[in-house]
Amino acid sequence: NSQHLSTIYLQQNSGSSYRGSTLAYGGSWARTDYNVSLLGERSECDLSGLYTVGDEQLRDFHLDIRHQAANCSSREFFKGIAYGEGRAVFDGRVLVNKDAQLTNAEMRNDNLMLSRNAEIDTKPQLEIYADDVKCSHGTTVGQIEPEQMFYLRSRGISPARAKRMLCQGFIGEVIDLIEIEALQNYANKRFESALEQELVEE
Repeated sequence: NSQHLSTIYLQQNSGSSYRGSTLAYGGSWARTDYNVSLLGERSECDLSGLYTVGDEQLRDFHLDIRHQAANCSSREFFKGIAYGEGRAVFDGRVLVNKDAQLTNAEMRNDNLMLSRNAEIDTKPQLEIYADDVKCSHGTTVGQIEPEQMFYLRSRGISPARAKRMLCQGFIGEVIDLIEIEALQNYANKRFESALEQELVEE
């Protein structure tokens, strides 16, 4: 059983741009903390993440994004797939202080549950003290739609293959944000490996 803890402290000055992707597969426990301060005007931060979690596994994400200057933007987009008795936690906060006018901030966390025994705890938060901002947050936790499975099954696709295709479509939006093709391929292979037992033919 492996455990992983990663903490990222990021301070951005005027005109800076940061893009980061987090991939969390395997291991018994993993926690990722992002602490981001946008200190200078026109700075941009773009974070994305993808995780799978199964039996005896826990994924824990904590994001603290602080807008402290005007005309800055941040975007956080994380997706997870839970199966077996896996558990994931997503705790994200965006703070916009009174001097951070014209802030553009978006936080989103979407999750797909492949079993009823999996658990997802997600809590995106906005704390805004400026009055001229564009901010949003959202979260979803859902299962594969029966209509989608029926559509694929009616075209001769096996249950496991159909489930695999729907999972790949779900994570594809995050993988597409990775700009390095080799890393995209790696992410897809690790995803396949992580869900190998879950997506076998029944």
